[in-house]
Amino acid sequence: MKKYLTLAVAATIAATPALADTVKVGYMTTLSGGAGIIGKQMQNAVNLAMEHTGGKLGGKDAEVVFADDQRKPDVAKQLANRLVKSDKVDVVAGVIWSNLMMAIHKPVTRSGTLLISSNAGPSPIAGSGCHKNFFSMSWQNDQTPEGMGKHLQDSGVKEVYILAPNYQAGKDMMAGFKRHYKGNIVGEVYTKLGQSDFQAELSTLRAAKPAATFIFQPGGMGINFIKQWKQAGMDSVSKLYTVFAVDGVSLPGLKEAAVGVVSTQTWSPDLDNAMNKRFVADYKAKFGGYPSFYAAQAYDTMMAIDHAVREAGSADTEAMRKVLAKGGIPTTRGSLAMNTNQFPIQNIYLREVVMDSDGVATTKVIGTVFENHSDAYASECKF
Repeated sequence: MKKYLTLAVAATIAATPALADTVKVGYMTTLSGGAGIIGKQMQNAVNLAMEHTGGKLGGKDAEVVFADDQRKPDVAKQLANRLVKSDKVDVVAGVIWSNLMMAIHKPVTRSGTLLISSNAGPSPIAGSGCHKNFFSMSWQNDQTPEGMGKHLQDSGVKEVYILAPNYQAGKDMMAGFKRHYKGNIVGEVYTKLGQSDFQAELSTLRAAKPAATFIFQPGGMGINFIKQWKQAGMDSVSKLYTVFAVDGVSLPGLKEAAVGVVSTQTWSPDLDNAMNKRFVADYKAKFGGYPSFYAAQAYDTMMAIDHAVREAGSADTEAMRKVLAKGGIPTTRGSLAMNTNQFPIQNIYLREVVMDSDGVATTKVIGTVFENHSDAYASECKF
């Protein structure tokens, strides 16, 4: 079995040089600080994927180098340069945050190295700033909130208050929501990235009394927001809808407090296909809880690399790119199609938080808002 290394920005690692036919993946995620809970799920899923492939990728020996970006763009940039120039990886993958993806996108893709996102999907690199060496194995930021916007529009909700962190993904999420929701936006608020106290926002919401409230607050931000929402008795004021706030990362902390919260997503632990069933069952058995969508997308990223190397016969960038661009990629969401900008074309599901038979909070699919949904920027992408 190959070694799985964690690369810190200031660390010096004396790694054994990889053999010429060894596939080398640099996996960047956030493993420290408050957001480390997300990165740990992704790291778990990458390791599980490697177990499922027998420690190989495409049948070839493989090595994964984990890099902790510390949720800092400058650190991410340094690590990306190191992975490409010193570690000479065949693929740079991972990345939770859109601002970090924006920081490393040009340095990695222009080096001739394949860059595969397991989460971040900022709009600039889906449109005119796209590059043939970039692929998303998650979604373009606007896609998932577009589903919620359509759901609320179709449900006849007349007014909504919307909140998101003030960074690229937050702006994309709100743009996606408004693309399909045509009712009255009572308020549009951008909170601080990493914010933990939402009392001021909740006071404003209580005064506004909107029929619905829509939030994008990922990770710990979502946990804090929903807990404070419940403590303030906001359910009697407004109906809460989310994207990326109720999932395998936040539900262990929220538990019953999140029951009934509705969200849209491209994945759910109850999706009925063989790969997803195996992934969820093995993840729960190994790590003691439901995986998050972050974990599912990290797993899918490794399976996409496995597929690309096997079909291409090598880890050559152009050969792998051609395989992935064709789509038909085996994932926990089923066979994944790729748009012309190399972002997925996929279903957007409506999910509700429920308690399973063991009394554990999870999500279940209660509807499909979009089938084979494309992002709004693909037409602007010209390789």
